[in-house]
Amino acid sequence: MGKASKVKVEVGEVRELVDLIGVLKDVADMKYHAMASQRVKFNRFNESFTDFFSLVGFSQVQHPLVNNSNPNAIILVISTERGFVGDLNSRVIARAMEEKEKNPQAQFVVVGKKGVMKLEGMGQKIVKSWEDVEDRGFYEVAVEIKTYLVKEVMEGRTGRVTIVYPWPKDYTVTKPRAVKMLPCEDLLPKQVQTVEKFRQVLEESDSIDMTGYLADLWLSSKIYEIFFDTNLAAASAQTQQLDSSLTKMRKERDVVKLKYRKAKRGDIDKSLREVFSARMMVTK
Repeated sequence: MGKASKVKVEVGEVRELVDLIGVLKDVADMKYHAMASQRVKFNRFNESFTDFFSLVGFSQVQHPLVNNSNPNAIILVISTERGFVGDLNSRVIARAMEEKEKNPQAQFVVVGKKGVMKLEGMGQKIVKSWEDVEDRGFYEVAVEIKTYLVKEVMEGRTGRVTIVYPWPKDYTVTKPRAVKMLPCEDLLPKQVQTVEKFRQVLEESDSIDMTGYLADLWLSSKIYEIFFDTNLAAASAQTQQLDSSLTKMRKERDVVKLKYRKAKRGDIDKSLREVFSARMMVTK
């Protein structure tokens, strides 16, 4: 077998790999756009929920989920289990460590096997984790996390919760984001501005109970929304990583093709030299 024949095998292997990466990239791309089109439903819910929250005068209600002076804190870290997103998870962990530096007494609660492995590898203690999110379902786990956080706050073990997760800024940019979840004081500013318009609202339940219920519902919704954003960020990161790999493999394919052409010419030259040498020997 000539050198060109050996290189030709390599050309075929590289071509097949380029085709495979191209298919994976197209799948990730379609997944991202399909999920992005569904993202608007969370915006509609948040607007409707805030409008409902503003109907009743909650601004003076003291509830641990909304007003809390307990300095103990939880950092909820959400990692993704998708492939080709190792760099994204690493940046999320780095952002979580920045939050830890701000409050060294804060405790880590982690969602995702990869996040658990990275933090434990850094010697960090994890007080609670969920490592089977995709198997069990995002909404079910979101409700379970909400129940855990609410219990920790209501029983006085913590007063503040910050979530660190991968955030899809747009199609080409994903980055770690830290959001304060509890106490959920962000529900109140709009309510304070608009409550004067609704003086005739009939409150059939106690304001404290309604505040707790609404804060509980809001927390479930936000955690589920963050899970959705995490998946969206993973799809975006996969697309960008696969696109980068595809560009590199196409360059490699071009290099191998050039190598094949050179090898083919070399084999032809060698054959001609051998034929010429043979004829010269016969002539002599």
